Amino acid sequence: MVPRSNRTTGFRLVAVSVGPLAALVLTGCSVDAKSAEPAVKTFPFTGRTLNVKTHEIPADLVATDRKDIKVTRWFDAKSGKKKLRWELTGQTLDLEAGCTGLAICDARFKVEVPRGVTVLRDGAKTDLNGGAKPTPNGGAKTASHDGAKTAPHSKDHTPA
Repeated sequence: MVPRSNRTTGFRLVAVSVGPLAALVLTGCSVDAKSAEPAVKTFPFTGRTLNVKTHEIPADLVATDRKDIKVTRWFDAKSGKKKLRWELTGQTLDLEAGCTGLAICDARFKVEVPRGVTVLRDGAKTDLNGGAKPTPNGGAKTASHDGAKTAPHSKDHTPA
């Protein structure tokens, strides 16, 4: 029978050897959506309010002089089963980009919306400045046609 101290020493030796090896393998498989080839999709839209469901994926929301909604997606994956979806149903734009299983992937979106459309991010009013978080107090800023921030005059103004 092997003394307990020798088994413990052997286990520690394996653990110390495997940890750095695993870290080396994982860093060699890193991904960055910023360097991925962008994919673009446009959606016709005539509504006054758009709810963008981001599923916690970084998404820049920008007011533009478009009549439709333009979505640009950057996605990079090294492993895992890809789960990609972008669809507009009524006034809800659902954006999803990720991986399942033992996965290494990264994603981000840019959503360009027509000026004059009130935009919600995951149900909360948000500024159209590319930030990833809803604004405090339900968003109290609006954007004029030239992009200057002004005080809201009615519920139909676009948050900036």
